[in-house]
Amino acid sequence: MNKIDELFNAYNCNLSDEAVAQDIQKILAEEYNSNNTVDVYKTCLSLIDLTSLNSTDTTAEIISMTQKVNDFKTAFPHLPNVGAICVSPSLVKAVSNTLLIPEIGIASVAAGFPMSQTFIEVKVAETALAVMDGATEIDVVISIGKFLEGDYLEVFEELSELKAACRNAHLKVIIESGALKSATNIKKASILAMSANADFIKTSTGKIPIAATLEATYVMCTAIKEWYEKTGVKVSYKPAGGIVTTEDAVKHYTIVKHILGTEWLNNKMFRIGASRLANNLLTSIEGKDVKYF
Repeated sequence: MNKIDELFNAYNCNLSDEAVAQDIQKILAEEYNSNNTVDVYKTCLSLIDLTSLNSTDTTAEIISMTQKVNDFKTAFPHLPNVGAICVSPSLVKAVSNTLLIPEIGIASVAAGFPMSQTFIEVKVAETALAVMDGATEIDVVISIGKFLEGDYLEVFEELSELKAACRNAHLKVIIESGALKSATNIKKASILAMSANADFIKTSTGKIPIAATLEATYVMCTAIKEWYEKTGVKVSYKPAGGIVTTEDAVKHYTIVKHILGTEWLNNKMFRIGASRLANNLLTSIEGKDVKYF
């Protein structure tokens, strides 16, 4: 038995997709309404990685987005700001040169995002360059093809190299849960990422049809809980892709709260990757249409 088999055998990876779906329905039926409050909307706002990952993004647009984050407390002094700004690697410098609030993270996708189908040398170089330009968080995608063909050791070794290339920046590992098809695969990918010292595990790139499902949140949070119970290490969680409405955000929040508890309900331990969610939350909080971002 190799070390990867030993790793998977130490955790409950044989999951029933049907049982997961049933448990989610039960959690939401019992707890969603109590979390559907303005205070929770405010918390969800503070969890957002404000994201722009378009091929059409310009430096001017990213500077404008960053300036809106700088000015947010002037416009909404009674509300918390977002948790981070997430952009492509070549635009990190535009954020780092503009952002005036040190506690807000500068996140960059890297390492061949979103397909992760390039050479490890390119992945490491892109990660290191993004950190050099000011990224404090690096979002990378696992080698999905290698994972699906069972080459778990190579996936682990790549992630370990990328963790080293991050230096002091946090590593956020995207498992692309929608491509993994089953709760068992999502659990295995989560455990593999955490074993490579990921600071966050993240659902999705948002670039394939199936992104951050409630099932993925349930399974990944269960993996984080089990990892913490066995190792004492707290790993953060980030659902991303397709979380657009206030209702979407509250449903994911409800599952995270149920499984991981209140210790995870802050932007050090829990982020939501989104581009449109911020304005929708602001609209729900303010009780009128808001298009600030």
